Amino acid sequence: MKQNSSPKKENLFLAFMVCLLAYVLALAVAIGIGYLLHNQMHIIAVVLIADIFATLVIYVFSHIFKNTSLYDPYWSLAPIPIALFWMVYSDSHTSLSVTQIIVLVIVALYGIRLTLNWIRGWQGLKHEDWRYTKYRDENPKLFWLINLTGLQLMPTSLVFLGCLSLYAVFYSSNTSFGYLDAIGIIISLMGIAMETVSDEQLRKFKKTKEKGQLMTSGLWSVSRHPNYFGEISFWWGLFFFALSADLSNWWMIVGPVSITILFFVISIPMMEKKLLERYPQYAEYKKKVSMFFPWFQKK
Repeated sequence: MKQNSSPKKENLFLAFMVCLLAYVLALAVAIGIGYLLHNQMHIIAVVLIADIFATLVIYVFSHIFKNTSLYDPYWSLAPIPIALFWMVYSDSHTSLSVTQIIVLVIVALYGIRLTLNWIRGWQGLKHEDWRYTKYRDENPKLFWLINLTGLQLMPTSLVFLGCLSLYAVFYSSNTSFGYLDAIGIIISLMGIAMETVSDEQLRKFKKTKEKGQLMTSGLWSVSRHPNYFGEISFWWGLFFFALSADLSNWWMIVGPVSITILFFVISIPMMEKKLLERYPQYAEYKKKVSMFFPWFQKK
C-alpha cells in the first residue's frame, strides 16, 4: 500500500503537535492566573507571574523531550498575549485610540513574522540549537538549572521588560497621536523589515551556497548582524510609544537596554566566535563590515 508521507514528515508533524500542545497549555495557565489575580495585585505583577508560570510549562516540555529549542518561539509569541491582556483589562479596551490599534498591529506583525521564521527553520524534536547543545555538553549535570534560569526564565524576563512599553500604551489617558508615536512606528517597522529581509537573504543563500562560502551580500554587506539590528530596533520602537504616552515612562528604557545588552554581551560574541572558527575569511569580513549598525564597508 502506498504511504502518503515519509517518516521524516510524520515525525516533524508530531514534533509540531508537541510544540503546539506545550504553548496551548502555557497560554491556558497564563490566562487562568491572570483571571484569578487581576483584582488581587497590580496588573504588571499579575502579568509577570502569569509569564513565569507559562515559561515553566514550556520548560517542563523542553526537559521531558530534551530539547530547549521548544522555548525559542516564546520570545516572539509572548508579546502578543501580553499586549492583549493589558488591552482587555484596561479602561480603553472599548474604544481604542489610533496609537493603541497601531501598536497592536505592529506587535502582531512582529510576533507572527518571527514565529513563522522559526517554524520554517525548525527541524523537529531531534534538532536543538547549537548554543543549547554547547551548554548541555559542557555542563551535563547542571544543564537543567542553566536551561531553567539562563535559557528560559532570563529571556522571558527580558521580553517582559521590553513589553512594559505596551502597558504604558494601553493604560495611558493620553489618546492623541504625537511625533514620538511617529518615531516609534518608523523604528519598529524598520526593525521588522530589516529582520525580515536579512532572514530571507540568509535563507536563500544557505540553499545555494558552496561549502565554506560566507554570507557577505545584501544587508549582510553593511552589517555583520542585520537580523539582530532589526530585532533590537523593534524593542526601541516600542519604547518611543511609551514615551509618547507619558514622558514619566522614561524608566521603561530598562526594557530595550536590557535586550540590547543581551545581544551585545552574549548573542553577538557567541556567534562571532563560532563564525571565526568555522570560516577563515570571517576575520577579513570582520575588518570591513560594521558589527551592528548598517554602514559603508571599510576599504
